[in-house]
Amino acid sequence: MTAAHPAPGPDVSVVVIVHNDAERLPRAVRSVLAQSLRNLEVIIVDDCSTDGTFAAAERLTATDPRVRLIRLPANSGGCGAPRNAGIDAARAPHLMFLDSDDELPYHACKSLLLTAEETGADLVTGEVTRLFEESRTTGLWYPELFEDARVVHGIRSAPEFFLDHLSTNKLYRADFLARHGLRFPEDMHYEDQLFTARALTLARTFAVVPWPVYTWRLAADPATLSISSSRHKLRNAVDRIKAARLIDAFLEESGNAALRPAKDEKFLRHDFRLYLGDLPFRDAGWIAGFAAAVTPYLAETAPEALAAMPREQQICQYLLCTGRHEEAAECARTLDRPRLAPRHVVREDGRMYWGPALPRDAEEAAGLDITAWRLDDQPFAAGPLRHEVADIAADGPLLRIRLHTYDPALLLTAPGPVSGELRIATTGEPLAVPFTYEPAPPGEDGRLARRTAEAVLDPRRIPLGPKGFRGRRHPVVVLERLGLTRSDPLLAPAGLTPLRARIPQRGPLAAHTVRVVCEGHGAGRLELSWERAGALGRAEAAAGRAEPVRRGLQRLTRRVTGPRIKALTYHELQKLPVDDGLVVFEALEGRGYADSPRAIHEELQRRGLPLRAVWSYAGNRSSYPEGLPLVRRGSWEYVRALARARYWVDSHGFPTLYGKRPATRYLQTWHGQAFKHMGFDVPELRLASAERQRRHRETVARWDALIAPSEEFERTFVRANGYEGELLRTGLPRNDDLVRWDDPARRDRAAATRERLQIPGGRSVLLYAPTFRDGARGTGDSVRADLAELVRHLGEDWTIVVRPHYYERYTVPRELGHAVRDGREFPDLNDLLLASDALLTDYSSLMFDYANLGRPILFFTDDYEHYRATARGTYYDLPDIAPGPMLTTTGELVSALRDLKAVQEEWAGAYSRFRERFNPYETGRSSEAVVDLFFGAAAAARAGAGGGRR
Repeated sequence: MTAAHPAPGPDVSVVVIVHNDAERLPRAVRSVLAQSLRNLEVIIVDDCSTDGTFAAAERLTATDPRVRLIRLPANSGGCGAPRNAGIDAARAPHLMFLDSDDELPYHACKSLLLTAEETGADLVTGEVTRLFEESRTTGLWYPELFEDARVVHGIRSAPEFFLDHLSTNKLYRADFLARHGLRFPEDMHYEDQLFTARALTLARTFAVVPWPVYTWRLAADPATLSISSSRHKLRNAVDRIKAARLIDAFLEESGNAALRPAKDEKFLRHDFRLYLGDLPFRDAGWIAGFAAAVTPYLAETAPEALAAMPREQQICQYLLCTGRHEEAAECARTLDRPRLAPRHVVREDGRMYWGPALPRDAEEAAGLDITAWRLDDQPFAAGPLRHEVADIAADGPLLRIRLHTYDPALLLTAPGPVSGELRIATTGEPLAVPFTYEPAPPGEDGRLARRTAEAVLDPRRIPLGPKGFRGRRHPVVVLERLGLTRSDPLLAPAGLTPLRARIPQRGPLAAHTVRVVCEGHGAGRLELSWERAGALGRAEAAAGRAEPVRRGLQRLTRRVTGPRIKALTYHELQKLPVDDGLVVFEALEGRGYADSPRAIHEELQRRGLPLRAVWSYAGNRSSYPEGLPLVRRGSWEYVRALARARYWVDSHGFPTLYGKRPATRYLQTWHGQAFKHMGFDVPELRLASAERQRRHRETVARWDALIAPSEEFERTFVRANGYEGELLRTGLPRNDDLVRWDDPARRDRAAATRERLQIPGGRSVLLYAPTFRDGARGTGDSVRADLAELVRHLGEDWTIVVRPHYYERYTVPRELGHAVRDGREFPDLNDLLLASDALLTDYSSLMFDYANLGRPILFFTDDYEHYRATARGTYYDLPDIAPGPMLTTTGELVSALRDLKAVQEEWAGAYSRFRERFNPYETGRSSEAVVDLFFGAAAAARAGAGGGRR
């Protein structure tokens, strides 16, 4: 008889700590038990709860043998002791930590374990998804740290990972923790910061994975705020500072003092920055206490760490540490908001300083100098302004809002009258309340830096929709001068006494209570919130007292108004006769009046064909011509239009929820040629499930005709998507503007764009249009050129217009506003192409369109090898086809822009070959050809009726 082998132990121990959280604990534990890695254990450590938590934990142990339970004899008051108890009890060779209010994504344990085994790293860290429970929105935790899978050989080679100070998004080798005696401190909060700093510093290697491995839920209920969210408690700040000092001591003792500047930068960028952002909403006593606690520590931080902070944060720190607490709170509202101005600035001897008075000494001058912002050179549409509520009062049902506009950049003093509106919208069109600035005497220098106005807002006139509205909205101030428009937030005093009013019923369910307050975070905007009253309000109140009923109401609402019922309605509407004259247009998934659908629509208008156009929009309607029939994408009107239309025309894809009836003709214009892999050439789709591949094929099969700009497009995009329908080999209609750029109408359009961007006379325009990076959308990583350095060398001769991909984010820094413009407000990219003198891009398909202009194309490709190796793949090696130089440093870019004529001469041959290969069908008449081919029947009907081209 042979001896039985002992059962193998778990691969991963997940320590779940909990205190008085009976309701959320099961959700956290179930997220572990449901992991794709089955061989694991859950160690629940109850920190001596006084509610039903222990009983809930016992029930979990009874349902799954992988769950173990430990109860501490007394509450420790923090997270350190229960986590240490979990470390002591763990049996697996790898550990993870989970808080009872959070969750693990399905593959978290398995993916981290596989990476640990593959790399041999001491720990593996991954991305964190932050889930905001109130809004149900999500965000990523420092996504720039987790762009790619990598192995880091010691934190000295990547000190930016001090920002990754959470202990919960990591998998640790148990022997690594034991070898170094790594445990959590038990007498303080923010114990994980010290634990993680020690782990990252002591690790010989740590691995990084670019996918979410932890879901951090941020509670909506103030009563259930986590420790990290309880910044209103002064002890919270004291413990953060204590953690920072302990990390400093560890770095010194372990021989890693050289890492102190990187750790200090982390403290200033993250920990200190959080409290600065809260200053406008704290009382004077709290601010004084915080300043007393943090000022001594700030005096010890490395000067290079402070120098790495944004200038407004440096100023805020200076004001706080010198006792000017009220000014520090004022300054704090401008953090990360470059269009939000200081209230006052002073000028002397060519220098500019923050505040109402000149500095008293050299130290104060250095602390408050903002000359580098060049406020006197800012454009009206994008320069900094500050609108504040000076007073607000209820006058019966009306709100009388007295506002101050601070204009230290003197944007409003230039020639031309300024008109203003206060706008607010909920579910429908915004309510616009006009106001006029009062005349006032100028300041001491003869120029007015503050304006005053009064706006009278009637909340009863704000459209709320047939079902009413529940939620919050923030009025904005819209200013217009000489055709230029800007929209800015309206700030409210932090101590604003809340106002409350009842809006009478306008229907069976539409009574409301509206409340006016100061937003309690961010910049502190004026906030209006609506609660339904009447029958629906009573139902919502009852639902709030009974969570299952509330969820039931939400499910019922989704069923009545959601996609499924709309799809069923769409199916029924298709039984009605098709509307032969109706064309539904959509560009950029409803983002604007743009692209080839715009060019085709304008050609139809020029011909006067017997067709009626309806355009879909998804948000801002300002780019659409006045009087153009519009339907909101996804609305009931949208569903009805799609179901009845004879023609669909779009540049991306109508929602797959709505199948195309046989009598409808669908023209897919697409939005450019392919440089990156598309369709089934993309690994994500090629390796996807059969169901997802089937859906993609059905999406493509709806197209009755597809516009092809070249044979290369057929070889790449058409083949990759398996498209077998009609090809219109006409070139892209949107490129007609570019081929015929010298027409008077196009020249006027370019001039109007330059005027709207406020390009100074005599300057050239560089359009910088990088594409997004897969896996790093929304991180800002695609804007890789050093714009500050570029402006330093060329800012007097060039204005740079940054137009990132719409998946990307970008904000023009304060100090670059005089020479850099944000081009995202132009839905139709042709406006910017026509107005530019040269293009700077990387791997964007925009290169194919821009070549129709014949103007220089430069490529900033500092990450080309990395991009090729990690992205979805490309159809071409860029060096083989590029019509311009591939540059990798700012110096190379500066040299090229200083002598563009030489660049053009050197690259003329490659440019010509590029155009012949990728733009052979672009004649400037593509719109006409498409209308002839696709709308031939309508054109023939028009001709038969005696019409002709106008």
